[in-house]
Amino acid sequence: MNVPEDRRYTDQHEWGLVEDGKLRIGITDYAQDALGDVVFVDLPAVGNHVDAGSTVAEVESTKSLAEVYAPVSGTVANVNSALTSTPELINRDPYGEGWFLIIEMDDPSQVEGLLDAAGYKALIT
Repeated sequence: MNVPEDRRYTDQHEWGLVEDGKLRIGITDYAQDALGDVVFVDLPAVGNHVDAGSTVAEVESTKSLAEVYAPVSGTVANVNSALTSTPELINRDPYGEGWFLIIEMDDPSQVEGLLDAAGYKALIT
């Protein structure tokens, strides 16, 4: 399983990458593999405020429906609208083109409470 060192992770299989004080969010390689072929994604509206641990998106695959949770609290600053027409990007490139949304964090120190790559690897092995 691919687990990039430059990100933080949740025990619910989301990743977060800090960029210019914001957090880009997606699901891990492990999660997309477990889901199977992704066929639909429901993303939040830009401007919505989300709380850490709350549902921010839903992913439908050929196997199941899964919720994506916010790793931190903040305001949705951007969404990956390409996923609406090409949800398979999540399977092809979960850490790149398959990102879900960007959150303007209320408290950037919340990132410190997330798992590092070693901690996430320990969780999934």
